[in-house]
Amino acid sequence: MPMIQRKQVIPGDVVAKGNYRYGSYIEKRGDEYVALRVGVAEVGSDGIKLNPFTGPYLPRADDEVIGKVIDINGFGWVIDINSCFDGFLPASFVFGRDFSPATHDLSSKFGVGDILGTRIEAFERSRDPQLSIRGEGYGKISSGEIVKISPTKVPRVIGKRGSMINLISEKTGCDIRVGQNGVIVVDGSPEGITKAVKAIRLVEEETHAPDLMSKVEAALGGSVVGGN
Repeated sequence: MPMIQRKQVIPGDVVAKGNYRYGSYIEKRGDEYVALRVGVAEVGSDGIKLNPFTGPYLPRADDEVIGKVIDINGFGWVIDINSCFDGFLPASFVFGRDFSPATHDLSSKFGVGDILGTRIEAFERSRDPQLSIRGEGYGKISSGEIVKISPTKVPRVIGKRGSMINLISEKTGCDIRVGQNGVIVVDGSPEGITKAVKAIRLVEEETHAPDLMSKVEAALGGSVVGGN
């Protein structure tokens, strides 16, 4: 198993030197890789990544996000996606190419306050991200409890290859849907939802604990609550 070096960093800290692949919140200056945010940097054979402690959600194309309809205009729905940007779902993506503001009632599909599972179709910083519900599983979410976490904690809540979220789902009997924007929907029995939310909060609070999986498993106990 490849060794990964982890260390807490602040903006301006040199994370590593050499030739690496690198992700967001890292800048290459000559042969040095410099942190741009406060967080935990990981250096391994796969490259360098930085997990910020806090930060807003920055939209990226193809991200799955969960949002709430906050407005309807003549051409689509404005969606709160837990970001400094609002998302926009064009009516033509829902009604098809024959959409006409004069003949189609947008509120017959989605109303203000509805929760939607969507995908970011396109995003440029000069305009709000365009959303889509094309594809299996996207659209109105009719049940479940909404949990919001810092978007920077989403990878830890999901875990490697889904290990953390699968553990929480199995032990609580809940269906759990995680948006990359830090919005999570937990659906199941009242007891199961309560346990799942507590586990998610534990992950959020102790994101960088090396034995986090064991802590969550211990908090959830050994039995499965209800069923999916």
